[in-house]
Amino acid sequence: MASLQGSNLRSLIGHINTATRVSVAVHTHPDGDALGAATGLATFLMARRSDLQVRILLPDPAPITLSFVIRGVRDIILTAGTDDEAIHEWTASSDLVFCVDCNGFFRTESLREPLEASTAPKILIDHHIGPDRDSFDLVFSETEISSASELLYQILTAINPGADLPLATATALMIGMTTDTNNFANSVFPSTLAMASDLLRQGVDRDFIVDAVFNSYRLSRLKALGHLLSEKFTYIHGGGAYMILTLEEQDRFDLKEGDTEGFVNIPLSVSHIRLSVFLKETKEGHFRVSVRSKKGTSANALAKEAFHGGGHENAAGGKLWYPADIPTPADAAAYVEEAVIKALAV
Repeated sequence: MASLQGSNLRSLIGHINTATRVSVAVHTHPDGDALGAATGLATFLMARRSDLQVRILLPDPAPITLSFVIRGVRDIILTAGTDDEAIHEWTASSDLVFCVDCNGFFRTESLREPLEASTAPKILIDHHIGPDRDSFDLVFSETEISSASELLYQILTAINPGADLPLATATALMIGMTTDTNNFANSVFPSTLAMASDLLRQGVDRDFIVDAVFNSYRLSRLKALGHLLSEKFTYIHGGGAYMILTLEEQDRFDLKEGDTEGFVNIPLSVSHIRLSVFLKETKEGHFRVSVRSKKGTSANALAKEAFHGGGHENAAGGKLWYPADIPTPADAAAYVEEAVIKALAV
């Protein structure tokens, strides 16, 4: 991997060896990969140096469905909205800043200002397209990899060749990789399977991870999914599909953050559907948009063109604002349909 050149690793080790207070930040609405990578990095650093102080900075609370990922590091987590003063104080006094699973500070949203204001060396560890290299002193960026957690596994293994990772670190990285590949359903490379094999050898309990990630949802998720598929699923001629979940429906089914994880993937199980879009209305005046596609159709291009976003070629996301993009929430369907038709015609 190009980013794992010896000079990069030597610089990283030097920063770790001289740091005293470290910030580890992730993208807004953190998913399993963000939480897994951040937890994995934090536990590795603290195991390597007992005198090192580390804080994980979250722009939004972790979803209830993924709370088990951070169970062992809750006392070092600072969350925007509830710990704002502490976040500003910590970032101002940090002498090393990591940004993991996002290609720039702009994706940390509420954390962006204090992170950019920090004078500490800044290190990016990410697997998305278009890293903001100018904002960082050291960049580890690979797109041909399953997840930020896999990239971090490669980095930490290279730092201590031949040595096992701390079990807490190994478990967190396995969680991150497993969630970002949808349990090895997408973005899987030979290196991904090699990572999984090695972490199993190191003692990671994959049965626990699969059960916690995929078999621990609330009944309300299943009821909401049934409603969406029977009442809100819209097929677009040519191979597209979309579903829109309103605030009213979220309240009706008592949905919590994380309950709709993976909904966007389900239409792709239909043979002739190659592009799927899922919109979830928020209280902040916009829809959060998830886009997934099959090989040969670009989810990333649609997210960039229509939803102020981006990501990977077959997995991307963004936002749809009202009234900036559409007059009212009721206009979302027509907007999405037009955007998907245009994307399928490319």
